[in-house]
Amino acid sequence: MAIYIVLSKLTDAGSKTLKKKPSRIKEVNEELEKMGVKVLKQYIVFGEYDFVNIVEAEDNLTVMKAMVELASRGTVRTVTMPAIDVDEFIREMSK
Repeated sequence: MAIYIVLSKLTDAGSKTLKKKPSRIKEVNEELEKMGVKVLKQYIVFGEYDFVNIVEAEDNLTVMKAMVELASRGTVRTVTMPAIDVDEFIREMSK
């Protein structure tokens, strides 16, 4: 399984939804899991983004499909980055 960092920014519609129903965050996480993307860690942050999520999925296509699905709802925009464990990187570079 691969790890990804997902930076999320709520749209105005997403902010309204979150204000009315904060538990929506957990519901979206459950929906993502059904799409093959497991949320390992999730943080609410200040600044340019509203959330930093560490997720796990089988491959890039699985994550991309899930992020397109979320974006199509009009409540969030994301930036997704694949993440490689430092120890794994060192092993591969040492070969």
